[in-house]
Amino acid sequence: VRSIDWRATARATDVLVRTWRPERNRHVLMVLDTGRVAAGRVGAGTRLDVAVEAALLLGGLAAAAGDTVDLLAYDRRVRASVQGESATTLLPALVDAMATLEPALVETDARGLVGTVLSRTPRRTLVVLLTTLEAEPVRAGLLPVLGPLATRHDVVVCSVSDPRLAEMAATRGDAAGVYGAAAAERTIGQRRRVAEELRRRGVEVVDAGPDELAPRLADTYLALKAAARL
Repeated sequence: VRSIDWRATARATDVLVRTWRPERNRHVLMVLDTGRVAAGRVGAGTRLDVAVEAALLLGGLAAAAGDTVDLLAYDRRVRASVQGESATTLLPALVDAMATLEPALVETDARGLVGTVLSRTPRRTLVVLLTTLEAEPVRAGLLPVLGPLATRHDVVVCSVSDPRLAEMAATRGDAAGVYGAAAAERTIGQRRRVAEELRRRGVEVVDAGPDELAPRLADTYLALKAAARL
């Protein structure tokens, strides 16, 4: 009922309702953390491999939806960058930019990363940060510098979880299994608490295994689009 256009209905012979579609030409910036956390193994590849797959899916989806999509890969300096590509040239540009990326075995400079993002995004942007939810690097690096980024932009933190943790947490066969299960439960709990800290600061969090991360990120983008948050 709230969507009925009463004035148009009064001039017509039927009830007319207003419909909306998501706004196009929004800006999406995908940021790959290429520091040491990206070198961790999950499944058959590294965390960076999974992040690249997720970025390719999101980039293609957002470009098809009419949004402008850019890419930044960063650890202590810019490792790759894609800016200003059209919908038809975006995917080849993303593939070329990410094809040679390798994790750098250094701690990511979170302050430098945030500063670089802010300098490249003068208007409100969906910033998708593909990084880790490990407690130490997030609390020591990202959280202290997150404020300006979350205030000016919509932020999604996307992280791949290790499916072995769930397997270890379910193991109780012997003393070693119980010890491993306790360590796995502790790690899982820390990830959940870090995710909640980020959500309290207005950040969307996507945390999924290597096979589910890309579609989960795509679903999050579509949900934000449908809710007119982009």
